[in-house]
Amino acid sequence: MPEQMRFDGKVAFVTGGASGLGAAAANRFASEGAKVVVADIDEEGARRVANALPDALAVAVDTADAASVRDAVRQAVEHYGRIDVVFNNAGIAGAQLPLHELPVEDYQKVRGINGDGVFYVMKYCIAEMLGTGGGAIVNTSSTAGLTGQQNISPYTFAKAGIIGLTRSAAIEYAGRNIRVNAIAPTVVWTPLVERFAQTAPDPAAMRAAMEHYNPMPGIPQARDVAAVVAFLASDEARWITGHTLPIDGGYCAQ
Repeated sequence: MPEQMRFDGKVAFVTGGASGLGAAAANRFASEGAKVVVADIDEEGARRVANALPDALAVAVDTADAASVRDAVRQAVEHYGRIDVVFNNAGIAGAQLPLHELPVEDYQKVRGINGDGVFYVMKYCIAEMLGTGGGAIVNTSSTAGLTGQQNISPYTFAKAGIIGLTRSAAIEYAGRNIRVNAIAPTVVWTPLVERFAQTAPDPAAMRAAMEHYNPMPGIPQARDVAAVVAFLASDEARWITGHTLPIDGGYCAQ
């Protein structure tokens, strides 16, 4: 457990909080003193994560639906009175197919959750932050938003868009004490990725390929990403805004 309590008295709103990076960040924020709103379309999973934390609230949210996001933010503010930190993390991978073979519906679904959803969360959370003195937002992009990737064009489209949205919002709200940054993780060993590897034709080969995907050997864990999210959301990063930080073992440096 971290020794510092950088979020003591603060409220953190985490989307995609029921598992993976979101759950790891929720735990990290809580370990540093935050009250945590665990928001996810998987309400049961969100409740399970929230129940394991000292002071947390689970809320159901479909980030692709603006009204659902508005209502989730409203619940958070009604319960805790404010939102100080946002980890804007909900997302899906979508189908892996060449662009011309992708169903339009798949593109729309990925864009809706990974792109539009990030905008909706920022819109409603920033509106609350403006009334309480500011805050910090960390959006989840990806190395796929910084580099070209095959067979995941809707995902790369949305993740690259998040980077642009992060920059624009950072400039818009820099003078009003709201910082906006993004992270760009490589493949992280989450339960979703573990299941993907285990269902591959050769699970051992798939794991080995992942371990050698980046210049640094191995696969980052969700807690590694959560540590970076906590830093960017903390006052230690008070002069950092508008940036996208790769968590990639050197992948984007190649």
